[in-house]
Amino acid sequence: MSYSDTSASNESYSRLRADCERCFGLCCTALPFAASADFAIDKAAGQPCSNLQADYRCGVHRDLRKLGFKGCTVYDCFGAGQQISQVTFGGRDWRKQPESSKLMFEVFPAMWQLHELLWYMNEALSRLEAAEIHPELQAAIAETERLISLDADSLLKLDVSSWRAEVNQLLLRASELVRQDELSRMKGSAARRKTYGRGADLIGANLKGADLRAANLRGAYMIAANLSKANLRAADLIGVDFRDADLRGADLSGSLYLSQAQINSAKGDASTRIPPTLIRPAHWS
Repeated sequence: MSYSDTSASNESYSRLRADCERCFGLCCTALPFAASADFAIDKAAGQPCSNLQADYRCGVHRDLRKLGFKGCTVYDCFGAGQQISQVTFGGRDWRKQPESSKLMFEVFPAMWQLHELLWYMNEALSRLEAAEIHPELQAAIAETERLISLDADSLLKLDVSSWRAEVNQLLLRASELVRQDELSRMKGSAARRKTYGRGADLIGANLKGADLRAANLRGAYMIAANLSKANLRAADLIGVDFRDADLRGADLSGSLYLSQAQINSAKGDASTRIPPTLIRPAHWS
């Protein structure tokens, strides 16, 4: 697996990681959640979580899982929170300036989606196998950077869904190039593997030790699936639901489009191999 490892790309990834110290608790306020296995209480959009403190820190951060707020531990805003707090709104605190709160909360989902796209595009740009579309990726990244720099009113008017669809075509082309390169390295029956359609139902599937190299698993439901010791190198994992999936000993080091939120929702251990851009979850054994 070949990567273009530059200081510029490392800086981009760093900027696309959540920095709660520079955010006004937007994920704890702007987003709604319902009492479930992931959240202990109901909360409406725009309503601050009862655990949010005056300094915008979580009062029960260390005990979130124990208290029934597992959903909070798997969420990742891709850096959208600090972008809105410090750039879009210039450091204006919505508690001190409540007239800005409604717009700030409304624009958060759009910014989150744009930052997510930047994360995926930067990953595609880092793959040398996709070099032939690097210029297109760079142009799309530049346009997305322009969009995230817009003022709040302009952001709210954006047709983010259309831009996502356009960018997704580039991401898919990059995926095909990377996966084809991996398949070309494989021999015989190893290169003739079962394919999965988008959104495949693999809930609870026993895939222990499975060879899933170069598999297209986009949007697959792998909730509580056994993927221990599975090989997922060069597999396209965009949108895969890994909630409670067993990734102990699995190799995801060369996988495509894996996010922090996905591995946070899964079970892993010290032998699970993950991409260098991600952080090993604290709850993994």
